[in-house]
Amino acid sequence: MRSYLEFEKPVADLEGQIQELRVLAERGEAVDVTEEIGRLETKASQALQEIYQKLTPWQKTQIARHPDRPHFVDYVARLIEDFTPLSGDRKFAEDAAILGGFGRFRGQSVAVIGHEKGSDTASRIRHNFGMARPEGYRKAVRLMELADRFDVPVISLVDTAGAYPGIGAEERGQAEAIARSTEACLNIGVPNVALIIGEGGSGGAIAIATANRVLMLEHAIYSVISPEGAASILWRDPARAQDAATNMKITAQDLIRFKVVDGVIPEPLGGAHRAPEAVIDAAGAAIAEAFAGMAGLSREEVRRQRREKFLAIGRVL
Repeated sequence: MRSYLEFEKPVADLEGQIQELRVLAERGEAVDVTEEIGRLETKASQALQEIYQKLTPWQKTQIARHPDRPHFVDYVARLIEDFTPLSGDRKFAEDAAILGGFGRFRGQSVAVIGHEKGSDTASRIRHNFGMARPEGYRKAVRLMELADRFDVPVISLVDTAGAYPGIGAEERGQAEAIARSTEACLNIGVPNVALIIGEGGSGGAIAIATANRVLMLEHAIYSVISPEGAASILWRDPARAQDAATNMKITAQDLIRFKVVDGVIPEPLGGAHRAPEAVIDAAGAAIAEAFAGMAGLSREEVRRQRREKFLAIGRVL
């Protein structure tokens, strides 16, 4: 069954009626309901369009966190051929919150790194809801250094509420691991493209998103802290997360205006979870275009372009 967000209740009611009519028709327990189904479908589509034309930042946050949005594994399955995953940081352990490996993207060898939240209870626990520990970021560094050594471009898929804040993670050097991963993003001499596919939370996101080109899906969010975290700090009231989301300017539309990101990929009406294959294909086209724009650059030019991009953020608003 499709999952609906709270503000989508009018659409949920209409689509529920449509489903009930279809079930009755299949059982032969109703007269011809084709016309009624068509009328309800039109009404549901109009309601969905009205809702998504005036989304608030908090509503976009809810969409970015929708459990049915396509995840890292879905993008890899559709966009990357001959994907070979690599595990472990060669220092402590494997961290399933960050997945990565090598494969071919439209005939070109690439390294792919990204957060995986999981799609059901068991996989979410296994992937720690996409919140990486230090060994996850050290694995990312290992993969980026391998890619740099063999002159292979890097694709990063970002979807995390933030780095895991547990005691064990802090004891093993969480902040240092994030800093080293960010440094690796900046230092590699091959082009890298990052795509925010859901949440881009704090240093947990920037650790693999410090790229030559940073793209976002239309209803993704990207921020220095979660709205709930900001509300707790600023007002000592997590219930004011909606106010924090509005004031922090975390939506793709705000961030493209501030030149924090380089491109926004449209999502189908109702969000990426309603047409995941179409969204993934659009993301693939945007990533290919980004790489094409860096074709022919020397390693030093790639580094300089990336460095200048991030130094320019905030200079002119």
